[in-house]
Amino acid sequence: MAKSRNTRRERDADASVVEAVDGGLAQLIPDRDRARAWTLLIDGAPQSHVDLDDPSHLSFEYQRRLGHVIDLVAPTGKPLHVVHLGGGAFTLARYVAATRARSTQQVVERDAALVRLVRRELPLDPGARIRVRSVDAREGLAKVPDGWADLVLADVFSGARTPAHLTSTEFLDEVRRALRPGGVYAANLADGPPLAHLRGQIATAAARFPHLALVADPTVLRGKRFGNAVLVASDLPLPTAELTRRAASDPHPGRVEHGRTLTDFSGGAVPVVDASAVASPAPPPSAFR
Repeated sequence: MAKSRNTRRERDADASVVEAVDGGLAQLIPDRDRARAWTLLIDGAPQSHVDLDDPSHLSFEYQRRLGHVIDLVAPTGKPLHVVHLGGGAFTLARYVAATRARSTQQVVERDAALVRLVRRELPLDPGARIRVRSVDAREGLAKVPDGWADLVLADVFSGARTPAHLTSTEFLDEVRRALRPGGVYAANLADGPPLAHLRGQIATAAARFPHLALVADPTVLRGKRFGNAVLVASDLPLPTAELTRRAASDPHPGRVEHGRTLTDFSGGAVPVVDASAVASPAPPPSAFR
């Protein structure tokens, strides 16, 4: 039996794709449980999981939570205009294309070498309306027409940190400009104790949007460990009851904070502006073990 397991591990290792990209060393690792599924890592940090046979499958916890936002932003099946800031392996763009046919999407991924790797090894459905731009996220966002997007998703990491210029009120001004009235912004954030970055991002979003919700593992919200949190913002009330139900039923249940509770959680943090913005904190070495 042990020999069989070793053979399987060796075969998996041989099937991996390792290639230098602009942001570091990229690895595509095959999923042992899914025939055509892969995990993308950059310098050892997990970035994306893609199942080419079932692009509606979202494996990563934070991607499932962003998937809930995609599901709830409009009636089931309705096509959307979506801007993805950060592409990775295009997991969420594939999800939108699979669950909302005829959607039109723009992916902004600065790492041109990564884009080429993913296109070659994990090709997009040629029928999907997905345009990819290899430019900086804020530069790409500036090219989106006013009021074009139903949804802007931000999932940008450089060296496992969100760049400073994507954390400010000025950045969110560009997000608001690109969104249609009532459109939704959702961001994947990463932080650990004492959660200063996360609290600052809540305050920053609150300075530009009247309605917010935060979805995260309760242990992250309690400052017990480093992890991801999904921040959702809009001009109109958010479907917090259904978002709460879905997050609670995830394999790793999440908690949704909103309203006064979320304001209290921000702890008096002040909005971040370009002049004082810093990148999100680097994850501890134990984060990806």
